[in-house]
Amino acid sequence: MQWLAVALGGALGAMGRFAVNAAIFPMFSGRFPLGTLIVNVLGSLLMGVCYVLIIERGVLPAELRNLLMVGFLGAFTTFSTFSLDTLALWQNGHLALAAAYVALNVVLCLAGMLGAIVLTRLL
Repeated sequence: MQWLAVALGGALGAMGRFAVNAAIFPMFSGRFPLGTLIVNVLGSLLMGVCYVLIIERGVLPAELRNLLMVGFLGAFTTFSTFSLDTLALWQNGHLALAAAYVALNVVLCLAGMLGAIVLTRLL
């Protein structure tokens, strides 16, 4: 059952990532990987909420950990996509944009995770 939960969550997470990128890509015509940035930040926020509600408080059933945290969020946010987007910016001569993209991902995702944990703990 755990494997099925991870597989189902992963399929939904991958579809969610595809939907966000499909919606955002036309706005920037591939000049900046905003879709991946949005997915990474949103995924970090959601991971923080899930951590508190499932792991710390047990408000949600532990079985949802595999579906949501491992499956959905594991497929929704992908470091490999982030890495490829960064490398593409760098190889196309956009060094400053690549550096900004790395900094934004790290800072916003960590801030999102911390903010979500703090806010969810207050609820």
